Amino acid sequence: MKIRENVLISGLTTMRLGGAARFVLEVESKDDAVEAFRFAKERGLPVWMMGGGANTLGHDEGFPGVVILNKLRGVEIVREENGEMILRGMGGEIWDDFVKFACERGYSGIEAMSIIPGTLGAAPVQNIGAYGQDIAQAIESVEAFDTQTGEFVTLGKDEMNMSYRHTRFNTGEDAGRFFIVAVTVKLKEGELEPPFYNSLQKYIDEHGETDFSPKNIRKMVSEIRSEKLPDPEKVASAGSFFKNVYVDKAGADAAEAQGIPLWRNEDGSGKINSGWLVEACGLKGKAMRGIRVSDKAALVLINESAKSYADLAAAREEIVGAVAEKFGLVLEQEPVEMVAHSEQQSTKMEEKK
Repeated sequence: MKIRENVLISGLTTMRLGGAARFVLEVESKDDAVEAFRFAKERGLPVWMMGGGANTLGHDEGFPGVVILNKLRGVEIVREENGEMILRGMGGEIWDDFVKFACERGYSGIEAMSIIPGTLGAAPVQNIGAYGQDIAQAIESVEAFDTQTGEFVTLGKDEMNMSYRHTRFNTGEDAGRFFIVAVTVKLKEGELEPPFYNSLQKYIDEHGETDFSPKNIRKMVSEIRSEKLPDPEKVASAGSFFKNVYVDKAGADAAEAQGIPLWRNEDGSGKINSGWLVEACGLKGKAMRGIRVSDKAALVLINESAKSYADLAAAREEIVGAVAEKFGLVLEQEPVEMVAHSEQQSTKMEEKK
């Protein structure tokens, strides 16, 4: 297990902000996971678990504890029969590599989530999703290290409490309790079926596409995302910065009355694209305190020259305020904040007898 001291969080996260973390530990095996949490407990330090840093925002004061990076690698086909594939990947695998593996074998279920940045272990934590798919639709189980008991456990989908960007892993009393070792999904042979998400349907219409195989959906989604979203390896950004806004039927009716486009669910409720709201407020391309709203996708904030978390916070509040004033809707930030809490994971963990 690799141990580093006083590592800048700005170098671990794609938004490239944040002071130093006291320790950074890289976990490459299940034994490393046990040792990493024991390391934190013995020193009485809080823990922050992280994959690729695409959904984490660092603060200027840094993190006074142990950042545990998931570097577990490997992908295996558990079973392949009757048009289905059970696929298992380790938590440190790059998410998009996992998607590519499935698509190249003709299996559908995660292809619309191509080139989402981050690791496989982070996918169920946030219940990532794009273009009408989310990981909750495909996931079967996760293997995780339970920091409360010091044991490895397997959790089924029905134990994860998954909804839009919320799960047992990031919400409530179990937030931060589980270090995800591996993820297992069930995929099916065949093509993605309509109705397609608006931007994907637009691409299909413009290019006359009729091939909806996993491999071709992946190609289309990758082209759409590459055009709109900056590569976090090259441009400092946390990807989609605001969650889409979900409204009940009354809220959806009110939104349509205001001329706000939305995706309707069967029960009449709806989902509003937050990027549309930001753009409608005239903020697309605007720079604020070194943070710029992308001129390609208003849902994305780019760190051009900001040096502090305060700069990002000021830009965020200006955007949230503008949307609230114009539409009466409240935007919710998607990336999580790296802060230390009392009674955090390392202090919960019991010594194994």
